[in-house]
Formats: sequence, structure tokens, C-alpha cells
Amino acid sequence: MFRNVLIADSGKGHVEEMVRMLRDIPVVRQARLNLLHVVPEQAGEDFQQHWQQAAGLVAEAVSRLQLNPSEVNTIIRQGDTKQTVLQVAEELNADLIVMGSRGLNRLQSILGNSASQYVFQLSTRPMLLVRDDLYVRHINRVMVTVDGTGVGDDALRLATDLVREIPGGSLTGVHVTRQDITPSRGGRSPADAVLDKAVQQARGYGVTLKPLHRTGADIGRTVCAAAEEMNADLLVIASQDRRPVVARALVDLDRLLGSSVSDYIRVHAPAPVLLVREPEGRR
Repeated sequence: MFRNVLIADSGKGHVEEMVRMLRDIPVVRQARLNLLHVVPEQAGEDFQQHWQQAAGLVAEAVSRLQLNPSEVNTIIRQGDTKQTVLQVAEELNADLIVMGSRGLNRLQSILGNSASQYVFQLSTRPMLLVRDDLYVRHINRVMVTVDGTGVGDDALRLATDLVREIPGGSLTGVHVTRQDITPSRGGRSPADAVLDKAVQQARGYGVTLKPLHRTGADIGRTVCAAAEEMNADLLVIASQDRRPVVARALVDLDRLLGSSVSDYIRVHAPAPVLLVREPEGRR
């Protein structure tokens, strides 16, 4: 259930279209919307001008979204965008962070000081990334990654919460294994067991889940291919990527430059990506 949604965006790209679509879903419509604009630290002597411009941009965004100003919590802060988004999300106890993304690869994100990549890397709260190069369609076909873990169950629950209230909505659960596993004597494989459990869980939440098993050495690439195949409008992924304590103040370069499945999907998915990470307290 969503209570606080934080929209942190520069005003470019397709984030506003996504917010409008999310607002059509009752489980999101009842949430409090928090619209954040960050004034850069380098504003200096022009601080007052930047602040006035920020107030104007926020007011315009509220108008374009056709929202009642009294029902939107507008926030203007000065600081580093990346750190400020994380800080405000904590203050609000946000259930969902919505940000735009230029779809940069890992190295470009680091060199370009990408705010969305930084938040994607460090936030433990669900985060929806909407790339500028993606056309945002009506949310109808949702795909969720299924891995049989606790955080995977969290992603499945969130996906069912959304699909349950979308008229005609459908949910596909994709489980990827790096290689085919020989079925047991009963003809069922470990992948079948993981997907069967997900089907039962979704049914318990009042949603029919279509199971999909794919094999591929590159999990991120395989998930993206499955989303393309199913023409998914939204991809919900579970991630157990570990971020060391130092990463709270410094981007985890090894993870960014390495083989992070979630980061590959962030860049290459054919649909907006809703990331669900394992909560800190569960570790």
C-alpha cells in the first residue's frame, strides 16, 4: 500500500506521463504526492533567483499534472541532488521514489554524475525509473522477476498490488536460470517449483500470474528480452545487490562497473523499471 510517493525530477522526459498513469491506479491515487525540486549548491549569489525559478517550476508541474495544490506537498531544497533525494525520501518515509533517467550506461553515469543512477544504487526504497528515450504507454501488462527470495516476494506483492486494481491488467512472472536444469523424476525442475510458488502467492493476493521460465547466461539481458517479448508496460525487478557502508557516502564503483543485473536492466529495459531492494533491516 502506498502512502507517500516522492517525485524527484528535473521536469524533462516522460516522468509526468508516468505519474498521470500511476494516478489512474487506485492504490497509488490515494497516496500523498510529494514533488521535490533541488536548487543546486552552486547557486551562490543567484540563490534567490534560483529559488524563485524553482517555485515557478514546481507550480507549473502541479498545474500540468492537474493536481489540487492543497493535496500536493511541494518541497524545494538546496543541495546536492543525489543526496537530497535520498534524505527527503527518508524524512518522508517514502513508499516509492519516481525519477527520470537519461538511460546512460554505468561508466557514463559515473562520469556524468548521474543523480538517478546514484539514487538507484543506494536507495533501499522502491524506485521507479522512467527513461527519457522510452515512450510511456498505459500501464496494463506488468512483468515481475521471480527469484524465490524475500525481496523477490516483496517485488511480487508490489506488482500484484498494482495489477489488482488495473482493469484488464495482466501479470507475468519471469524466472531466469543460467542453464537448463534436468527435471526430477516427476518432470518438475527447481525453476518450476519457484514459479509454482509465485503463482500461488499471486493467487493469494487476488491476481493471476502467468509463469515464464527463461534460460540465459546473462540474466539482465535475458530479463530485458523477456520484457520485450511480452511487450511489458512496466518491469518490476527485485535486487539483492549489496552496497557496502562506504557506499552511503561514495558510489560503489565496483558494483557500477561490474556485472550488476539491476543496473543493466536500468539501462536496457524496454519499459520503465520499478526496483525493489532488500530492506536494510532484513540483512
